[in-house]
Amino acid sequence: MSDFQQAFDNPPEVRGVWSKKWDYRAETTGVADVQPMWIANMDFETPQPVKDAVIRRAELGIYGYTAVDREYHEAVINWQRTRHNWEVREEWILHTPSVICGIQTAVRALTDRNDYVLVQPPAYHPFFRLLHQTHRRVLESPLLDRGDHYEVDWADFEAKLRDYRPRLFILCNPHNPVGKVYTPEELRRFGTLCRQYGAIVISDEIHGDLTLPGTRHTPFGTLGEEFAQNAVICTAASKTFNLAGLHLSNIIVPNADLRGRMRDALTEAGFPAPNLFALVAGNAAFREGAAWLDALRDYLAGNRALAESYIAEHIGALHTYRAEGTYFLWLDCRALGLDNAGLEQFLLRDARIWANQGHIFGKQGAGFVRLNLALPRAQLKSALERLTQAVNKH
Repeated sequence: MSDFQQAFDNPPEVRGVWSKKWDYRAETTGVADVQPMWIANMDFETPQPVKDAVIRRAELGIYGYTAVDREYHEAVINWQRTRHNWEVREEWILHTPSVICGIQTAVRALTDRNDYVLVQPPAYHPFFRLLHQTHRRVLESPLLDRGDHYEVDWADFEAKLRDYRPRLFILCNPHNPVGKVYTPEELRRFGTLCRQYGAIVISDEIHGDLTLPGTRHTPFGTLGEEFAQNAVICTAASKTFNLAGLHLSNIIVPNADLRGRMRDALTEAGFPAPNLFALVAGNAAFREGAAWLDALRDYLAGNRALAESYIAEHIGALHTYRAEGTYFLWLDCRALGLDNAGLEQFLLRDARIWANQGHIFGKQGAGFVRLNLALPRAQLKSALERLTQAVNKH
């Protein structure tokens, strides 16, 4: 067993440290010992070089105002170059506390109230929330459910662009919650249609480093100059290295006009400079975290294989959907015949699993749940066993 796998199998206990995932289970769900498999952070320690860098900086004992320097930007640029074959320029990079904050800033900067924004449900549920909060109109082009995977409904996608002329298209790649990783051909088709009908592409690539082994993520910015100039590409170290609580994303905007409008919106909103420890951690992660990430991807692939095979063998009423990326399992529970509230209570009370209910990702997700597989394998096995017992009893 490698040192990495041993660390993934035996993470420290997270209790009493204001963990949104672990510390409020009883208050939120009413079940004190429920297994949290909902919110998108991992149960694994960040790479040791990241911990060491944060500890060294903390020991200095002075936590004054911060500024982003070239060292951090070079780490971001080199990561995109070496991991994704994308040449990013320093002046393209903006910073926001989260990718969702970056997307909301783009929506405010690049559209007006009541403009249409196109999404592909089942879609990451904060997309709907931020569009409602900013008084934009949600335009849906649902993915086609093929029974074990999803495909783009290209006829509907073009029709929505042509008939409604949305100002933005929010692309999620890898797709959350279904785990689809778009091919370069699909991405170019998105880009071509959006340019034809006047929609800017907002590409949420926060899970881009978390593809399954053998699957390659294609940043939208690598497709060609004409596509990069019509895009806002949202990236972060947060999902990759389990740093979400430090709040820093890298929003890459090659187009100078779009970038200027977004920078103005960030200034107007009063966003401060990035968090000190987010810079320290992100710099170390991008510079020294590659080996850890490779081991993590293998471990997550093992967890996915375990979950898929176990469900197929022991829980015939449920079935999984094929994924190429993220650490989520999109699980079809419709055969249980439960409504949204009933499915949630069944998982909490009978299986003691806290999952994201599929209906929050759009009406197309009703009867599904999203399970976070980024947890120690023994805990995953225990959850699967409880799920089996609950389904059999049901």
